[in-house]
Amino acid sequence: MRKSFATLQAPVCAAVIREKTPTQAIFAIKNAEINGATAFDLHLSCLEEKYRTVDCIKSIVECTTKPMLGLNYNITVDKGGYECSEEDRIALLMMAVDAGIAAVDFQGYTYDLPSRDGYVGKKKYSFTTNNPKEVVTDESIIKKQKELIDKVHEKGAEVLLSCHPNVFMTKAQIIELAKFLEQRNPDIIKIVTLCNTDEEMIEAFDTMVALKKEIKSVKIHFHCNGKTGKLTRIINPLLGAYMIFCVDNYAEGHTVDQLHLKTTVDVIEGINKLL
Repeated sequence: MRKSFATLQAPVCAAVIREKTPTQAIFAIKNAEINGATAFDLHLSCLEEKYRTVDCIKSIVECTTKPMLGLNYNITVDKGGYECSEEDRIALLMMAVDAGIAAVDFQGYTYDLPSRDGYVGKKKYSFTTNNPKEVVTDESIIKKQKELIDKVHEKGAEVLLSCHPNVFMTKAQIIELAKFLEQRNPDIIKIVTLCNTDEEMIEAFDTMVALKKEIKSVKIHFHCNGKTGKLTRIINPLLGAYMIFCVDNYAEGHTVDQLHLKTTVDVIEGINKLL
């Protein structure tokens, strides 16, 4: 039976798995389980190309009783980003669905590659200012995204719809964006913006509280990158964000801004004891 990624108790401590082989991925998962991971965030593109098969991905998915989210962010462990067609990028995600993964991450620019690097379209929404990345308002593209999400649901898996604008956005802009994304019928929405000052960080905290009240039909996650963004990775989940993306063992290919798994689990458990 397929696991569910979207019905876990929040905050979900998802261990990020970026490994070249299924064996290495399984070892990383087992170590992260010991250190408290409640779910996994599997970067499919980090697997060497010969391991990007249904059987190999299935072996990773089935090594744990915990649910797994599959991503294809066009990155490898040691070579950084790479280019591929949208068809090939989506095909790898759908392969993971066929392998039994709980959920897949569809990025906001899906089917519209130019919007990956900046906004393309008429600026009729507040969230389209400041040239945000991964924001699509073209109705024909949105229709294709909805059909893709429906296809995943028909196969029994879930969808996380992610958007990484990589600019500062106000509370009002983020709420409008979240409601706009909600209409595509994902199971989880993830928004990652930018904050570089204490004032922007405080606005991010206020935004998370508002998102929890405004977004009801799907799970919502929001945090920031930037100079003061790291604190939002641990505080926002305490305010209602669905997930915390953690690293069990920092190594080549990992993002150092993501929180250390065991330390994060200890912090969450400690706070729960105080409540």
